[in-house]
Amino acid sequence: MNLTAIGSASAVSPEEQALRDLYLDHGPALYSYVLRMVDGDAHRAEDVIQETLLRCWIKQNLTDDEGMAVRPWMFRVARNLVVDAHRTRMARPTEISVTSWLGDMGTEVDDIERMLSSMVLHDALQALTPAHREVLEATFFADRTTQQAADDLGIPRGTVKSRVYYALRSLKVVLEGTAGAVEEVADR
Repeated sequence: MNLTAIGSASAVSPEEQALRDLYLDHGPALYSYVLRMVDGDAHRAEDVIQETLLRCWIKQNLTDDEGMAVRPWMFRVARNLVVDAHRTRMARPTEISVTSWLGDMGTEVDDIERMLSSMVLHDALQALTPAHREVLEATFFADRTTQQAADDLGIPRGTVKSRVYYALRSLKVVLEGTAGAVEEVADR
């Protein structure tokens, strides 16, 4: 299968060769001009140049014959395409990315969830005995080992371990009771 793109080096018809020559003669200058107008967006600049050359092809205005200056005409077409695209974007409401508003919403929910969780945990810790609360604060919240907590509290290491075990069990029971109460309120 042999394909020949319009304006390619293997162009056979005079129109295709003229389009290729037109691109080679005016393409770099047109690209620089359009690139400045689209704030350095190379993809948009290439799209504008392609559309400009397409319009030149459709108009069959591929040479500077008959007193028609092609270069200024191409620059004017490219400028009009950029201006039209800008006006179209300005006429439409600003598009909002789904990830941005979901991310913002998720941040708010996370902050609220974190605050509520800390309140529930604080209340649950208050329901524990002072000895259990003290041992959890010395280990988990102070990020210390059982030996370090035992040294700080002045009690044996085994006592710290057993108090942590029973404190966590009690905390689980209190939190499960809180979750059940929350579900009852939510069901109403």
